Amino acid sequence: MLINRQASSRDPRKPAQLALTSLAVSAYLVEEFTEEEEDVLRRYFTNLDLPVFALVNLPEVVKGALFARYSRSPKSLRRLFLDEFVGELDIEGDASIDATVGLQRAEDLYERIFFEYGDDSVAQLGGIHLACEQASNLLTKILEWGRLAAYLEQSTRYIAYDSRPNGRYRYYRDPDVLGSSLGTRYIGDLDRLFDTYARLTPIVQDHVRQATPKHPGDSDFIYRMAVKAKALDAVRGVLPAAAQSNVGIYGTGQAYEQLLLRMRADPLPEARQYADMMLAELRKVIPSFVKRVDLVDRGQVTSDYLETNRQAMEAMAFELLGDVEVHDDDERVDLIDFDPDAEVKLVASMLYPYTSLSEAAIEQKVRAMSVEERLSVMRAYTGDRQNRRHRPGRALERPFYRFDILADYGAFRDLQRHRMLTVEWQKLNPYHGYTRSHLIDEAGVASEFDEAMDRAAELHEALRAGGFESQASYAVSLAYRVRFNLNLNARSAMHTIELRSTPQGHPAYRSVVQQMHKLIENEAGHRAIAAMMSFVNHSSEAELERLEAERRAEAKRTGSAV
Repeated sequence: MLINRQASSRDPRKPAQLALTSLAVSAYLVEEFTEEEEDVLRRYFTNLDLPVFALVNLPEVVKGALFARYSRSPKSLRRLFLDEFVGELDIEGDASIDATVGLQRAEDLYERIFFEYGDDSVAQLGGIHLACEQASNLLTKILEWGRLAAYLEQSTRYIAYDSRPNGRYRYYRDPDVLGSSLGTRYIGDLDRLFDTYARLTPIVQDHVRQATPKHPGDSDFIYRMAVKAKALDAVRGVLPAAAQSNVGIYGTGQAYEQLLLRMRADPLPEARQYADMMLAELRKVIPSFVKRVDLVDRGQVTSDYLETNRQAMEAMAFELLGDVEVHDDDERVDLIDFDPDAEVKLVASMLYPYTSLSEAAIEQKVRAMSVEERLSVMRAYTGDRQNRRHRPGRALERPFYRFDILADYGAFRDLQRHRMLTVEWQKLNPYHGYTRSHLIDEAGVASEFDEAMDRAAELHEALRAGGFESQASYAVSLAYRVRFNLNLNARSAMHTIELRSTPQGHPAYRSVVQQMHKLIENEAGHRAIAAMMSFVNHSSEAELERLEAERRAEAKRTGSAV
């Protein structure tokens, strides 16, 4: 239910906080809780009516478990806490705590060292769990851009988007768009996209069940979960980028400061408004660490610098390259850059910690070695890897690879979250075409899927023509392709490719990383490095990707062998 909360004369919140609540009420759903539930929640959450809030006064393991459960639950974090966690905790001793009023005690030490003396390293010592709910799929990518934090995002594989909480589908309603002549069309077209998603989901699920009968040894539960995951993987492409998700973030004060500075300079209005809510909640818990964010002569000049540079580059790109719309028909993974001498330099880096020679001298000796001698060094360094989590040391960070990738936005969402690489992406639009799962064709609903794609593309163009350049991407469905590049070293490539090629992974990103591995081996010619990635899986699409994972999870729950 949308609630218009009016501040009473006894409302303890400051005017800025009340303004944020008013903003949230216009764009976000506000949860309702009983008085008893509110009494419990205000001990551990910094507010009860905004989509952004911090978790406090809870053991770290509880906060971590909450976030882990969060990614696979359709519930909000506060509701999840009430339904599944409170009963396991002893909360009697916390009855006098009220986290919603923020911290009142002085922070003299942090104030003096961090703010007055500018010692940024102090801001790395305080960590906060922050829940960011009802964020569009455009905003989630902005939230997850930084390397110095940990993220968990709600999964489109385990959570269906066919429900209408409080009477409306889960997508972001930009206030500026809704207040314009395009507002009615925006709501109507996105509702139609969600209607299509809701209609196709059971049809594809039925097809998957018919095509892949249950194995006699599998329980109904794991079979049902595996079928659901495969069907949702196929139909998620209909969802527009406006579809909302929940993101759990754990970061230091420094990580949050950098994130907020970027968000305050972002052209997407949702990002800037969301940054204000995040800042208000973080100030209740780590006020000194984010004090500089909106000071005119500190954080604001940094945000202004970022925004000015972005605008200058947009103008420069338009002037030199033009506003060209490129229409592509297929996914592409291109290896753009690599070091031809990578394997020689890699062997030198492997030997470096175990000698007193300079790196130049080691490299000279390595170049004089036979191929077999170099391979023996690499085999010794790699060792006997028992699983993909056994990764060799940092010598593998010497070689690098740069890939230019054209894949659907759903695959990009998963690959973008890897921290130890550099990723840049272009604006989401419908100009590169879209992907359609073979399950959509086999289930006989291709025409409905294509009609949804056309609707999304037309709304995108209408929003652009109406002056909503930044918000136009909200209309674009996740099946549409986006161009992005990944720059990563061999160690990061080993982790990314081995993880994302596992059979339980989504077919879209499995295809991308499988091609990356082949390019390292064949185009770069780094066969020895590719061979070190011994847990890359090049199998074709599995019948039920999640089935083995669900079997292992059930075995853990029951204590039985797989």
